[in-house]
Amino acid sequence: MSQSKFDSFFKPSDTLNLQRKNAVVISEAALAGITLIGLNQLWYSDFERGKFRTVNDNSEWLQLDKLGHVYSAYQLGRFGANILNWSGVEKKDQLIYGATLGLGFLTVVEVFDGFSEEWGFSWGDMAANAAGTGLYIGQELLWNEQRIALKYSFHQTHFAKQNPDKLGDGFFEEVLKDYNGQTYWLSFNIHSFFKKSKIPKWLNVAFGYGGEGMLTGNTNTENMAFLNQDRYRQYYLSLDIDLTRINTKSHFLRTLFDVFSSIKVPFPAVEFNDKNGLKLRGIYF
Repeated sequence: MSQSKFDSFFKPSDTLNLQRKNAVVISEAALAGITLIGLNQLWYSDFERGKFRTVNDNSEWLQLDKLGHVYSAYQLGRFGANILNWSGVEKKDQLIYGATLGLGFLTVVEVFDGFSEEWGFSWGDMAANAAGTGLYIGQELLWNEQRIALKYSFHQTHFAKQNPDKLGDGFFEEVLKDYNGQTYWLSFNIHSFFKKSKIPKWLNVAFGYGGEGMLTGNTNTENMAFLNQDRYRQYYLSLDIDLTRINTKSHFLRTLFDVFSSIKVPFPAVEFNDKNGLKLRGIYF
């Protein structure tokens, strides 16, 4: 395949491309099915199942788990809409069938949780899922673009080694489980709010939220080793780059930038927390 044909493959279709659309629908259905079967066998099979039940876990993990749901729904919805746009599907259907991808998938996962004795169906999680989907769709309806992106960053902490069962054992598990190292960002594109300014189109200002000192979901634990948890919230101010607004004629690079735009670009940051006050960070992940 020549370079031009390779690049044109990533170019969104101007009109409905049935071949692409069918490939997208089949691929998404297959991937979702395989993922859910895998979760059912590898994750939920280790715990007892029972009658469907609900739980109120809104006070756990300083709400970072809820932000994880918001982020997942937002990014899956963004991916769902973009892949339909690549297929030439009209805008309305992108939002109806694509941007709701995250909400639909995470709802099924939440139902699985409802039949697990370990977790339970959480209305807080469902509200977070809906918020993530709403953040994407709302901006498309209001501005026809994403002026405020929801992003993620992570750094390893010493907390995971103290409770690897809950916080993960090894880097890849910790990325998903160690809330002490996770930061969620609202990244505002400055130029999109000030169209006539000379501010670079790719420059963002980002506001982050994180937390530390968490070895369990909350301090109400029966395990005496985890009772004295000095947990606290962290708030951040930093700069960021909107990779999707970097000018390039390469559709492959645009696709690559779009994928990595879900991650906050490391920059120096100012941290405020309710334990130590203001703190300057170097290159913060």
